[in-house]
Amino acid sequence: MAPAEESTKFEAYPMKSGDGPNSYAKNSTYQREIVDSAKELLQKEIAEKLDIEILLSSNTFHIADLGCSVGPNTFFAVQNILKAVELKSQSQGLNCQISEFQVFFNDHTPNDFNMLFKSLPQNRRYYAAGVPGSFYGRLFPKASIHLFHASFCLHWLSRAPKELADKNSSAWNKGRIHYLNSREEVVKAYEAQHGEDMECFLHARAQEIVCGGLMLLIVPGLLHGASHSHTEAKGSHEVVGSCLMDMARKVS
Repeated sequence: MAPAEESTKFEAYPMKSGDGPNSYAKNSTYQREIVDSAKELLQKEIAEKLDIEILLSSNTFHIADLGCSVGPNTFFAVQNILKAVELKSQSQGLNCQISEFQVFFNDHTPNDFNMLFKSLPQNRRYYAAGVPGSFYGRLFPKASIHLFHASFCLHWLSRAPKELADKNSSAWNKGRIHYLNSREEVVKAYEAQHGEDMECFLHARAQEIVCGGLMLLIVPGLLHGASHSHTEAKGSHEVVGSCLMDMARKVS
């Protein structure tokens, strides 16, 4: 997909920039806990499923962190990946096989990449580059990335389903920001958009990943059979949604 097409296809709402008290960098400890809790599983999956042929044939190992935001969580995730890949290499007796690592940090174009690169770890053992654009489209050349990582970002849709804002649609969501306690048509509209987005995501990654590469995706979800209206986030979504609707009414 051409960059010009991406700019019109996807909505972009980046995390709060900078390093102030209200910034994402200072208010993302929950996301950091998710990265930490996935560390052992990440190491296990790389040890068991990363193709040994990649380590034998690559002098430079390419990693892409999708939805990186402004840090510092992305740096912890990358460090965990590097450690796991090195352990895999050592377990195969390939201590000197991979000489360099290249890490691509991806997020929407309006993301605060200045803040991201200002806070890069000084003692990092990899080359860093920023790749702006939606991960629901193509970002990299074909067969160029050995390992994709995305943590707690794939639940963000590329756009709000257009039916939700159409008062003549059965899926009109009355200005609400979520589908909790909504009619079935609203839930189906969200499901359809998610299905479309994931098809685009997987199609793009299938072209970009090298043969034998690996994708590590951490996605929030529900237990099978659980109701959408009984999620832990239900209360916070309702409060935030109510506040936003009040603010919109005052502006209008």
